[in-house]
Amino acid sequence: MKLIYSIVLLLISGDLSFAQAVPSPEENIPYLVTFGNAGDKSWGDDDFCQVFFFVVPKTQKTSIYLRVYDPGTGGTIDEKKGAFNTKTKFTVFGGKGCITNKDARGTDPKGNWYSGNILSQKIFGNENTGEWYTFGPFNPTSGEYSKKYGGYVFKVSARGIAGDDGNLYKYFMSTSSTANSAVEGGNAFTFEYTFRLNDAAGEVSHIYPYIDSNVISVKQGNFDWDNDGEMKIITNTRLTIPLTKSGDGDWKKSEHKVLKAEKESTFDVQFHKNKSAPAKNNNVSFYITNQYGESMPFYTVPIGGVPKPKSVIRITKKK
Repeated sequence: MKLIYSIVLLLISGDLSFAQAVPSPEENIPYLVTFGNAGDKSWGDDDFCQVFFFVVPKTQKTSIYLRVYDPGTGGTIDEKKGAFNTKTKFTVFGGKGCITNKDARGTDPKGNWYSGNILSQKIFGNENTGEWYTFGPFNPTSGEYSKKYGGYVFKVSARGIAGDDGNLYKYFMSTSSTANSAVEGGNAFTFEYTFRLNDAAGEVSHIYPYIDSNVISVKQGNFDWDNDGEMKIITNTRLTIPLTKSGDGDWKKSEHKVLKAEKESTFDVQFHKNKSAPAKNNNVSFYITNQYGESMPFYTVPIGGVPKPKSVIRITKKK
């Protein structure tokens, strides 16, 4: 059966308001992170750019807003290297090619990834820290309509265009310019995730790729994990698939077969923080591709819900 990424599937997973927050509460990820383009890649950002997509269903008739928390670099949550000197350009795209252009769905800012119509953009230095900044209003139909992704798609890029500090931030798609009010049936996803891990020992963060009926294997890539604990995949049939882990400032990759029963379900990629000596301010980049090398989307809320492997019952002989 050919997959259509439908909002109907998302309804199964629970509270729709979670789908508007990036990162979502279910992911247990504190912030997204983008460094200035003069940053040291060994601090966790491989390309100084992050792209997210927001889906607005056809049923949404009123304007929507895309809100960014702490878009500037210079606040208490940001990662300082010397004096703060970083500038980040946030850009909102819609229109033809926003998502359908192949380069837009890649893991690196290469080719025509900057596709679509620029609807709004702003460069932030050290202003607007510790507060929400709102882009919009946007007519839902100014996004690019995609049946595959379930509605009108908007693209938001954050690019470090100067400096060497880490800009930590988060998003919310809202029906209000002044508050986080969820767009009913909305969704968000990315093809490469660069994020900050929790500092506390034993914390577990999650990201959720959807495995469609055509996927027979996946290849994961992780950057700058710093050997900060364990990294694994949980599926609806398997309790753990260990992943090859990166060290400091390098990529590590591994390929994994997809079982028939795991198709048309969500994988739970888990990042288990080191329990004895957790790294502080650890940032990591992560992506997954299918057997054709095509990037697979991570949804902020798992489609169909978090996978729960069936329990294994062992019967032992009574002594």
